Amino acid sequence: MNSFGMLFRISIFGESHGECVGITIDGCPAGLPLTAEDMLPDLERRKGGQGKGTTPRKEDDYPLIKSGVFNGMTTGFPITILFENKNTRSEDYDKQRSIPRPGHADWVAHQKFGGHEDYRGGGHFSARLTTGIVAAGAIAKKLLMLGVSYHGETSPLTIQAFVTEIGGDNNLEQGLQKAIDAKDSVGGLVECRVSGLPVGLGEPYFDSLESALAHIVFAIPAVRGIEFGTGFAAAKMFGSEHNDAIEDMEGTTRTNHAGGVVGGISNGNELVFRLAVKPTSSTPKEQNSLNWETGTTEDFTIKGRHDLCVALRAPVIVEAVTAIVLADFMLLHQQIKRVL
Repeated sequence: MNSFGMLFRISIFGESHGECVGITIDGCPAGLPLTAEDMLPDLERRKGGQGKGTTPRKEDDYPLIKSGVFNGMTTGFPITILFENKNTRSEDYDKQRSIPRPGHADWVAHQKFGGHEDYRGGGHFSARLTTGIVAAGAIAKKLLMLGVSYHGETSPLTIQAFVTEIGGDNNLEQGLQKAIDAKDSVGGLVECRVSGLPVGLGEPYFDSLESALAHIVFAIPAVRGIEFGTGFAAAKMFGSEHNDAIEDMEGTTRTNHAGGVVGGISNGNELVFRLAVKPTSSTPKEQNSLNWETGTTEDFTIKGRHDLCVALRAPVIVEAVTAIVLADFMLLHQQIKRVL
């Protein structure tokens, strides 16, 4: 439910306007050098630079390591990291409580939890909770930087995600300006590429590499779709055109339509996938929706501090979830090798 992973396992907790948000990471091997400062670069990226198109809400986001680290090294026990919530304005949500915000989880959460949900800032549905995921991703990246041992060789991995389109425009500034001019929000596309990935990561049947990545990617708020390699464009291709011819004994392929995954298992080529991020549901534009106190619809505007394009924050989160999945499969792969 609120946990993910097989060996490198994360458990997330907290609410947007609660005392804190955080994460517990179980399965991290002992002896990994780790300090709070190791996580700060990615945590700063998650803030989106507090620039054009991002929310003015500012939090320190300093990781408070509460367990699992001693003398700058992981102990092998669960690592718990907290992030304090200090800059909240809960009154913004009290004022609009009677109108569940379209596109948000307000209505379904109210129905599912019987009105006991923490609705402030979206509660546990908020992207605020991705702070802990980014911290866990930074730790997973450190594990991957040590290299994946495969057939006696070490192959360092690099994970890079970036926004390729905003509001349907490849020019990101122009796409964002559309939202500003319309006093509305826009979505975007994010691409992730992983190089140095060894052959053999991924397990049949339901734990394929694509399945695990898609599972955790859809846990990122606002993600609406994912595709690997040529993705949906493959439906328009001939089989002979889509097939990636193998050129050498390392498995290098002439093309990479598969995006580095065949049969749910990494084939040693670059892992490539893209995801679609919807427009931010909280938009300054006037809308009309249900008032559940009166039972009628009415015009309203959403107050509060929100991103015009939440996709701008997504790349480092995508890198984090990718690293978490790969670290998990890496540890599983090495465990299987020890048994064999």
